[in-house]
Amino acid sequence: MASASSTYQRRYDVFLSFKGEDTRNNFTAHLYQALCQKGINTFIDDHKLERGQVISPELFAAVENSLFSVVVLSQNYASSRWCLDELVKIVECMKSRGQRVLPIFYNVDPSDVRRQSGIFGEPLAKHDQESLENMGRVQSWKDALTQVANLSGNEPLLIKEIVTTIMNKLLSLSTGDIENMVGLDARIQEVEMRLCLESNDILMLGIWGMGGIGKTTLAKAVYNKIRSQFEMCSFFENIGEDLAKKGLIRLQQKFLSQLLEEPNLNMKVLTSIKERLCSKKVLAVLDNVNDPLILKSLVGNQDWFGRGSRIIVTTRDKRLLASHGVINIYEARGFSDEEAFDFL
Repeated sequence: MASASSTYQRRYDVFLSFKGEDTRNNFTAHLYQALCQKGINTFIDDHKLERGQVISPELFAAVENSLFSVVVLSQNYASSRWCLDELVKIVECMKSRGQRVLPIFYNVDPSDVRRQSGIFGEPLAKHDQESLENMGRVQSWKDALTQVANLSGNEPLLIKEIVTTIMNKLLSLSTGDIENMVGLDARIQEVEMRLCLESNDILMLGIWGMGGIGKTTLAKAVYNKIRSQFEMCSFFENIGEDLAKKGLIRLQQKFLSQLLEEPNLNMKVLTSIKERLCSKKVLAVLDNVNDPLILKSLVGNQDWFGRGSRIIVTTRDKRLLASHGVINIYEARGFSDEEAFDFL
């Protein structure tokens, strides 16, 4: 029987835990943008739970399927039962799965968090009074707060340092993962050869294959390996979902925000990507493209980007690549039976 660690399938690099009313539109938004700009696959919950609602199984699954949890401990964090239940789950994963946990003390004193005093003491006392029938749950919240507060944390102004810390740890983990994933290293070399990195030409590469075959994993491994060779970089994950949820203008805005490292862009209409980027050496990965409008609006023509730029598109639809004139296509393949056996 396989152990929990061997059956665990990672979906996210980072899970963000935060109190929405405190930091959703400021610190956490900037942190999320910075993480995504570096190609770090980050889970952020976009929904606001109504009072009394419980956390969905999907949210717990997102915690479980993350390598890191970043906990933004703000003034009203402890007032939310939802945040506290989330925190208990994070601590469980830290102990059982070896998940890394990074606390961020946002305008709060770590000692207040650790001892549940001050602004962290009042809401916990209120929870005590309201949960007389379930004191064990409140105690689990207190224990989780103490354990997380005892970890090394960061001040909120050091977003770049936070991202660098996570990136360095992820890269070291990824190296081990790649060494253990039979066949992936060979696939990375094959993609690198197709990218012709020594050339100053502008090149688009399609990575095509069926769902679940590892296109995103391969694209991210290549991206992390070569990104230092470019002036601007963007790994835009699950871009098809973003188009469906937010529309074309917000799609362009997010793409430019990542490349320009400007989280506060506020676009009202579609803009000219070419005017912004035609002199820059760009590396862009558009992951899970399912609509030709994405390619037309973000990477319309090769002359939109500077010399030496590389655009990588992952998709299940080979015809979509052909319709955009992408003829350099790498067919992602699954692991052979022999390779797959080596994972067991």
